Amino acid sequence: MRRKAIFEDVLALVLAGGQGERLYPLTRDRGKPAVPFGGNYRIIDFTLSNCLNSGLRKIFVLTQYKSGSLERHIQQGWDPILSAELGEWVYTVPPQLRVGQRWYAGTADAVYQNIYLLEQERPEKVVILSGDHVYKMDYCRMLEFHGLKGAIATAGAVVVPIEQASAFGVLGVDESWRIVSFTEKPADPQPIPGRPGHALVNMGVYCFETEALVRALCSDARRETRHDFGHDVLPALVGTGKLFAYPFVDENRKETAYWRDIGTLDAYYEASMDLVAVDPVFNLYDREWPLRTVPLQLPPAKTVFAQEEPGGRIGLLLDSIVSGGVIVSGGRVERSVLGPRVRVNSYARVADSVLMDGVEIGRHARVRRAILDKDVRVPPGLVIGEDPEEDRERYMVTVGGVVVIPRGMQLE
Repeated sequence: MRRKAIFEDVLALVLAGGQGERLYPLTRDRGKPAVPFGGNYRIIDFTLSNCLNSGLRKIFVLTQYKSGSLERHIQQGWDPILSAELGEWVYTVPPQLRVGQRWYAGTADAVYQNIYLLEQERPEKVVILSGDHVYKMDYCRMLEFHGLKGAIATAGAVVVPIEQASAFGVLGVDESWRIVSFTEKPADPQPIPGRPGHALVNMGVYCFETEALVRALCSDARRETRHDFGHDVLPALVGTGKLFAYPFVDENRKETAYWRDIGTLDAYYEASMDLVAVDPVFNLYDREWPLRTVPLQLPPAKTVFAQEEPGGRIGLLLDSIVSGGVIVSGGRVERSVLGPRVRVNSYARVADSVLMDGVEIGRHARVRRAILDKDVRVPPGLVIGEDPEEDRERYMVTVGGVVVIPRGMQLE
């Protein structure tokens, strides 16, 4: 089945209204999909890049909480890529209270309250995606699988060791990948047929026949449920025999499939540190699967000073990701992710940290195992991340021991 023939009649709905409470304070001023990740990117960029690389070019982004930053990002970085004249677009859609007078009660309710979009566009199929996961996936493969199975709905699923599956929604399938059960965080997950040590977990990636989706949403709206796809809508379709699981194929072309729901600060930190590995599982530099974002007009990064005599200054970057506009002026940076316009001044040391846009590290300061949000100023000589007890008295520290400094904080 040729990609063009499929995707002329497919609409993508990206659910990007997540509050991201467990990522606070990174979500204090922005929704979870707008949180910076990997230096230049926002989390939503990975889902939108998947759409474009898969040939999906009719995209509605359903926003909700603290959406200003996200809407501005999409307008600046994604609107120019697509051509409305050619029937392509990416539009943000805030809650409009068209159905009832409330915020979205769940993922299914978000689509139900915007069901008029389906009535306007009349697509043959709808792909529903989460805007706050990091992964590479060709949705074309999933749509082809969906068509070959004669499915009314297909759920993307990733294979995980069975001992990890209890943290997710688990899909029970038969030998043909037909879903026979849908259980949220079960104590005893059902293994994949023929693979007793592994289970299938729900990715939050769905393909629906439009008519089936509308019927399922209307039915769910009449019932007292959580109005959630994973909890309610998909389990209600198990009895039809036309609900299938699509096993995730990672476009990273690595042995280990990479899919991350960066739901906590420690998970965000660990995923960021994965990126600076010599051979990271998630490859930002793959020319065959380009990742797009807002194209910032910034000068190249640079290091300054190479005074190797005793007591001299050396601007040094080791095993790090460095964005445009960064200046390492006589400081040392190791195993870190530096966002745009970061400045590390003389004799400062930064290690195993994430510094977002506009962060400045003062002379002789030391920062280790920390996440510094945008525009944080670390004064000269301050030490962060070396004394856990002192850090907990002054800052937020995660369960994993990572110091997190909120956006714009002027430290003393």
